[in-house]
Amino acid sequence: MNRAVQPPSSATTVPARGAPAVSAISFDECRVESPRIKLPRAEAYITVRFGPNARRGMDIYAFGLQSKARRKTVRAGQRAVMARLRLGSCRSLLGVSPAQIAERIVALDELWGGASMRVLEDRLASAATLADAAAILSAAISERLRETDSARTALALAAATRLERAGVRSVAGELGVSERTLRRAFVEVIGSSPKAYARLARFHRALRAARDAKAVDWAAIALSEGYCDQAHMIAEFRQFTDATPAALLRETSLDPR
Repeated sequence: MNRAVQPPSSATTVPARGAPAVSAISFDECRVESPRIKLPRAEAYITVRFGPNARRGMDIYAFGLQSKARRKTVRAGQRAVMARLRLGSCRSLLGVSPAQIAERIVALDELWGGASMRVLEDRLASAATLADAAAILSAAISERLRETDSARTALALAAATRLERAGVRSVAGELGVSERTLRRAFVEVIGSSPKAYARLARFHRALRAARDAKAVDWAAIALSEGYCDQAHMIAEFRQFTDATPAALLRETSLDPR
């Protein structure tokens, strides 16, 4: 990795383009030792790190579903690119069910095998910029994409969209399946129960609404996003991140992942 080249910014997340299994790409460069936070998410990630914290100057990890925020201090000189996988693509890309890597961080070579990893590592070692590394990683992910149980995946993804605004019973009825069938498909494809996913999606909607607001009205956000009241929202933010909504908004202002 060419140290003379500057990445897009200290921490930037952009929509992915041209990679059907990747929903977003994050770039991160730490010029001075700095705190970082990774928000809880239902989607899996693949992360490539370059710099002093990485083995042999580079390492690659897969993150499964995370239900709690992770905080750490990153040393100066570290660069990273992170590919957020599309919901429901974990099994086809990583070769394991999302439940198997939920709440875990796994070295990618344990999932993809040595030969595939050597090819990827050689390609990444030639990257001149983080943008180049992102393109190489996205291409490698696309090459791994395989067909899955389309009916069960389609059911889980259809439910995920609806669960952002409706309860599990209502969504199951709308899709014409039992709650048990919906839960079984959801756990297999997403890695969590429908209810747990809905709570996490609501958390992200509330945080996004606060980021987009010119003047933050937490009580109004709690009401619009389906919390019982502001106290309920604060309790869920604390459960996911050990921080109040206002404190988390300040903390993530410089680290938008």
